[in-house]
Amino acid sequence: QVQLVESGGGLVQAGGSLRLSCAASGSISSINTMGWFRQAPGKQRELVAQITPVGSTNYADSVKGRFTISRDNAKNTVYLQMNSLKPEDTAVYYCNADIYATVMEYWGKGTLVTVSS
Repeated sequence: QVQLVESGGGLVQAGGSLRLSCAASGSISSINTMGWFRQAPGKQRELVAQITPVGSTNYADSVKGRFTISRDNAKNTVYLQMNSLKPEDTAVYYCNADIYATVMEYWGKGTLVTVSS
């Protein structure tokens, strides 16, 4: 079992920045790729960014150049630095972790990011 706890969401004006954190606990050694997804009201959940254990990253086109995902394996934590935020970035952001050699994945409960215009 893996537990994921997100923090760092909040209200920010357009053009501002936020940093989200996701702390993992439990069967840490089984975690492979970690990532951030988001779900805006009335929309499907979508990938924002992913990072492998060795630091390879993947971003949604809509956030490239503005968001940066990073991972501290010693602290079992993944971060999402969000700069130049736009109102369309408003969503609940979820942390995700998938498990080596399985189709299993775990989700956090989410943290709300609201960007005002």
